Amino acid sequence: MDGITFLGLIAGTLTTISFLPQVVKTWKTRSARDFSLITLVLLEVGIAVWIAYGFMIDSLPIVLFNLMTFVLVAVLLAFKVRYK
Repeated sequence: MDGITFLGLIAGTLTTISFLPQVVKTWKTRSARDFSLITLVLLEVGIAVWIAYGFMIDSLPIVLFNLMTFVLVAVLLAFKVRYK
């Protein structure tokens, strides 16, 4: 593994993990009132584009961590809809 890929793995790990506390807090409090629906939708679409881009340039860190972040944001979106 080269240094650039390693750096991408570190960056992806940090940015993906940053969503975990919010998912846990939203699940525990059963409240997603403070989230903007449009922001979550735009973020989800943007992440989907990053995933496509990662496949096009054959970048494991971009694909892997954006897939994980996509799932976490999808959970937040589901909470937003469910806990209206």
